[in-house]
Amino acid sequence: MEKVSIIINCLNGEEYLGQTLTCLKKQSFQDFEIIFWDNGSTDATEKIAKKFDKRLKYYRGEETIPLGAARNRAIEKTTGEYIAFIDSDDLWDYDKLEKQVNIMERFPDV
Repeated sequence: MEKVSIIINCLNGEEYLGQTLTCLKKQSFQDFEIIFWDNGSTDATEKIAKKFDKRLKYYRGEETIPLGAARNRAIEKTTGEYIAFIDSDDLWDYDKLEKQVNIMERFPDV
């Protein structure tokens, strides 16, 4: 079981998805899985997502649903102790997960 489950919900995110996945690959904290919920993309999203490594678990919805519902479906697939969300066009600093996990571990009541 990984420490963190990172959820990416995506609908036609090919333009920036590669950059988002690259920033995750460069995280200083690497004990994570990615739950990728494709919300009915018609572009190259699936191809780009599946190029990542074995930590990315790809799921595709049968129909496009609201973001909140798509996130809930992705959450059902997680195995991590913590959950983090990133959009398919976002970038994180290289040490974001490390800092957040350290805070959560130091202050378990948070």
